[in-house]
Amino acid sequence: MTNIEQLINRVSEERKLYIAQLNQITETAAQWKASPENWNLIEITEHLFWAEQGGIWGMWKTLDAIRAGKMERVSTSVHEAMPIEKIIELTWKEKETVPPSAAPRMGGTLAFWTASLNSLQPILDSFGNYLHEDELRIQSQPHPISGALDFQQRLEFLAFHIARHKEQCSNLIEQMKSAIIKD
Repeated sequence: MTNIEQLINRVSEERKLYIAQLNQITETAAQWKASPENWNLIEITEHLFWAEQGGIWGMWKTLDAIRAGKMERVSTSVHEAMPIEKIIELTWKEKETVPPSAAPRMGGTLAFWTASLNSLQPILDSFGNYLHEDELRIQSQPHPISGALDFQQRLEFLAFHIARHKEQCSNLIEQMKSAIIKD
């Protein structure tokens, strides 16, 4: 299995685990918020969709521009060869402000957003087929918070990001259960 296939499979597995966790939640429960400033399960899932869709689009657009000679092929950065977890540790605050392009803004149902998130897998698979192994360590589009990332780090980020929100959803579900028991 190639590195690209491994990276794509990791994203796919995190997405499956995330969606499986939410498949047991009712639409009414998915709207529950721990507090007014916190996102509910629907908003988290919508955010994941926009973030991943934008990430894939940005990688594809950047790779195409590099291949066409419209962008410089760069292989070095401040985060060169770092795993995504280390980059996040160095660049993120405890609670970040989401970039507007990845913010939940449409509303809707959990069923719609989980289906939408799941629909990104074939697009990511196609990008994985388009990307070559020797391109993994060239610079992709910068991340709005972390800055310079190569294509491997960008793919690592997709899996990391889903896993991070999967944990957030687990915590939210536990808080919801506790709140219901108290009532």
